[in-house]
Amino acid sequence: MLQGSYVALVTPFKDGSIDWNALEGLIEFHLENKTHGILLLGTTAETAALASDEKDALCRFAIQKIGGRVPVMIGTGTNNLNQTLSNTKKAKELGADSALVITPYYIKPTQNGLYEYYKELAQRVDIPIVIYNVPGRTAVNMDAETTVRLAHDFKNIAGLKDASGNMPQTTAIIRDAPKDFSVFSGEDALNMCIMATGGKGCISVTANVAPKLLSEHIETCLKGDYTLAAKQNLHLAKLNDLMFIETNPIPAKETLHMMGKIELEFRLPMYPLKDANRKILKQGLKEYKLI
Repeated sequence: MLQGSYVALVTPFKDGSIDWNALEGLIEFHLENKTHGILLLGTTAETAALASDEKDALCRFAIQKIGGRVPVMIGTGTNNLNQTLSNTKKAKELGADSALVITPYYIKPTQNGLYEYYKELAQRVDIPIVIYNVPGRTAVNMDAETTVRLAHDFKNIAGLKDASGNMPQTTAIIRDAPKDFSVFSGEDALNMCIMATGGKGCISVTANVAPKLLSEHIETCLKGDYTLAAKQNLHLAKLNDLMFIETNPIPAKETLHMMGKIELEFRLPMYPLKDANRKILKQGLKEYKLI
């Protein structure tokens, strides 16, 4: 079963290219701090700004450096089914343990269209699929009924990254899906809420900068100690807010730069923080003793 604290890893750049030394450093940082799994090519990775050859090279490099020490999930979804199939098969070939497949964006499919899209994918690939529902970015919500139907109909549809922000919907999915279907929180502010409802982990932005805090929090939730988990959740609340003071992954990369782990470099249209927000971020990070 898929579970634990996965980091939605940033992609470090230097002089316009992927910074391989920094990437290796980030991987070791997460392994040292007990991150349970690593997501490559998620939203936080600026995947839309990476060329196909860069995506392949990044995944090959990261999987080789991780060396099986933790599970690897690769984002493979697009709004083109054939491309998603190709990406997902490639992820399996590269050694990924699972594939994160975002709902087709921009085109606003119906629930029937979403079901058929994932049905076709599940029947043609041999790797656990984690559905990624993030309507704030895709302009479409996969509802509970569709998600649960897919979870029951296809064993390799193994989980959901839920960034809907809709707790009644999330609760219905956890209640009605198979018990081995892993619901991950896709919003750090809702990690404990989803875990307490029966979620199995998180796929986290905040884990980029505070991996140990996130791994410890998710472990506490999995043990069922919600007295301690509530305290951890309150401690993390401001940091979670800081990571979204502007569009993700801008604050996370700014933080990692302040921590001395990466260059401060983005690919347009991602752009550094406003000066006023950088000041707020820096002060907050000092409170957490991250810088």
